[in-house]
Amino acid sequence: MQTQKKIKDLRQILRTARSQGKSIALVPTMGNLHEGHLQLIRQARDRYDFIVCSIFVNPLQFGENEDLATYPRTLEADRESLRSEDCDCLFLPSVKEIYGDGLELQTMINVPGLTENFCGTSRPGHFEGVATIVTKLFNIVQPDAAFFGLKDYQQFLVIRKLTHDLALDIAIHGIETHREESGLAMSSRNNYLSEQHKEQAANLYRCLRSCAEQIQQGNTQFQQLENAAKKELKQASLEPDYFQICNADTLQPPSTDTRQLAILGAVFVGKSRLIDNIRFQR
Repeated sequence: MQTQKKIKDLRQILRTARSQGKSIALVPTMGNLHEGHLQLIRQARDRYDFIVCSIFVNPLQFGENEDLATYPRTLEADRESLRSEDCDCLFLPSVKEIYGDGLELQTMINVPGLTENFCGTSRPGHFEGVATIVTKLFNIVQPDAAFFGLKDYQQFLVIRKLTHDLALDIAIHGIETHREESGLAMSSRNNYLSEQHKEQAANLYRCLRSCAEQIQQGNTQFQQLENAAKKELKQASLEPDYFQICNADTLQPPSTDTRQLAILGAVFVGKSRLIDNIRFQR
């Protein structure tokens, strides 16, 4: 596996790969790789010839009171994991390499509509930071495809929309959430949790599943279901940020005729904020 820190060096390697007729897939990450990330690498490996994984802790998507300084960084372990999965290239740029003119002077990408609720409300500016770095990585790598985990479902829809709206010729693949035995979605932020907090956090997925099952059994009292789930989360010592039933394509409130649904949830446990979702067809 090659490691490149400069955009110009990465582009040279990619030109060589393309000249050999290889298809290219990108897996953008912020590092601290876990099994969920490695599933993305495997899926990319199965479908494309040359796999680029980026590790970049993007300051633009962190708010003033968020965990940029303490976000888990495990570079050597990440390298070994990527080597074991036959990743072809690790792109490891510095903040200066990506944002050479300074964060305050960056051109920003705004994706309207999908970013206005949920994590967009709770983390102002977050999705502008995500959309900007993803667009920049797409322009640097110019991949045939990119792979993202569906745990961040709102983020996935945002990236899919910006790709469509900007007419980028990139296939966007969403890969199902990898979970611990308890059902807790794997996340780098799980490293902040004690074993007790992990047990409590697993109740988020249980509530999502329970709510989905009730809807599939014919219950369309969406507001009542949401309120009951929030009450249950509080009883499990979790503080809900949001828990909402949505149209799976638009993230707008569903009608009783909406067939494709998603339930999005975010909770605070200890000092951490965790998100999860479930998607299903009625």
